[in-house]
Amino acid sequence: MHAAARRSRRSPRAKIFKGSARNLTRLARALMAGELVAVPTETVYGLAGDALNPRACRAIFKTKGRPTNDPLIVHVHSAKDVDALAERSEAFEKIAQAFWPGPLTVVLPKKKIVPDLVTSGQSSVAIRCPAHPLFRKLLKACGRPLAAPSANPFGYISPTTAQHVADGLGNRIDYILDGGAAAIGVESTILDLRNPRMPRVLRPGAISRAELERVLGRRVSERRQVAKAKTSAPAPGMLSRHYSPRTKLTLVTSLRVSEAALQPKEAFLFFQKPTRLSRGVKNIFWLSEKGKFGEAAKNLFAQLRRLDRAGWSQLHAERAPGEAGLARAINDRLTRAAAR
Repeated sequence: MHAAARRSRRSPRAKIFKGSARNLTRLARALMAGELVAVPTETVYGLAGDALNPRACRAIFKTKGRPTNDPLIVHVHSAKDVDALAERSEAFEKIAQAFWPGPLTVVLPKKKIVPDLVTSGQSSVAIRCPAHPLFRKLLKACGRPLAAPSANPFGYISPTTAQHVADGLGNRIDYILDGGAAAIGVESTILDLRNPRMPRVLRPGAISRAELERVLGRRVSERRQVAKAKTSAPAPGMLSRHYSPRTKLTLVTSLRVSEAALQPKEAFLFFQKPTRLSRGVKNIFWLSEKGKFGEAAKNLFAQLRRLDRAGWSQLHAERAPGEAGLARAINDRLTRAAAR
């Protein structure tokens, strides 16, 4: 192959679009024609395609390198759009009224209109109504549900900015809608309502199990076991290893500044900025200066990406304190990122 042709093939082709009305119209037309568009959400950036178009959905799996046994989340503009896709229940109505639009995905019995490819052959479908204003405008302009897993190569750290998408998929897609940095920074909570009398959290996120229990008026369990690599799960993000940097990551309960000083070629990611730092120690980083869970969640994936690119021989990360709310979500992502 000619050298110029090789360079052209390697060079990024994706164009980053601002959220003007003209651009949204253009991107909506691309989606309706079966093309893919990377989109901003309040959780992470997603790779969107027409959820009712099997060809577009196959392109999502191929572009990400995602196995087809890992289902896609279908995004809708409003709760009323669920009617065509899934069976509603009284529990769903309570949840949708309380948390939609927002960072909550609900798993419901699906209707035939949803392609089996989207649900990995499952009889249920994962649905979310996102809160990001640009994505909501795009959904409304399309007038169709959009499947949108995270816009990154499968298994790698999720993207929280348009540039993250361009870094990972820029040579595989044509369109990226820039909606700024994701406000939350970790993927949505997933609630299983296939059996409304036995609700379960399948993936922790910004909406806690306690909040769900208050709305539903009943106990909500949490799925602790992870999905096997070769079997279909009812929702995405349930594999034991996910959100992973290429550099080896070790997760520990607590880190010490003195330990970091002894290993200058390795990076140490604290949850909160240490109170005493030596000027000579340059391998210490943190998720939140004052230990705020929201700030830590927002910074998590971006910080892991920066450290992964910096050439450290190994990464060490400190667990978030506690196991409730965002602490549970942060520790879930770190645990999967460190899995081997």
